[in-house]
Amino acid sequence: MTTALSTQELTKIEAHIAAHKHMPGALLPLLHAIQDDIGYVPEDIYPQISKALALSVAEVHGVVTFYHHFRRHPGGKHILQVCRAESCQAMGSEKLEAHIKSSLGIDYHQTTKDGAITLEPVYCLGNCACSPAVMLDEEVYGHMDNQKVAALISEVRNG
Repeated sequence: MTTALSTQELTKIEAHIAAHKHMPGALLPLLHAIQDDIGYVPEDIYPQISKALALSVAEVHGVVTFYHHFRRHPGGKHILQVCRAESCQAMGSEKLEAHIKSSLGIDYHQTTKDGAITLEPVYCLGNCACSPAVMLDEEVYGHMDNQKVAALISEVRNG
């Protein structure tokens, strides 16, 4: 897959690679730095990462695809994560998740057509006492139901 990386994104990625390449166990911190900076880990940069860290491209790909946290494509303007841990499931997150998918017209790891929201699963938000929980961008919300999620979605879509 070819991504259209800007010169600015490439410069940022190269700086992260240079900053991490001599660290022991650098791959995960490097991947986090890239995603934190540009929003995803483009597949086109796997060869650069593998060369700098003396890993195979398959090893880099394996780590990126193993961890649900990493995105291989640009996300939406907002990231909505639904907790799928046991406590949230016991408190109805599966019904909430089905409602969210239906409302947004997308599945996990997809972005709405307007580019506003990317939906992702998360396997614990540490908010078990307030299950079911979701996280919108960096904010965790508990005791969620269809109406509360609809209000969050409306808020981010309408500013």
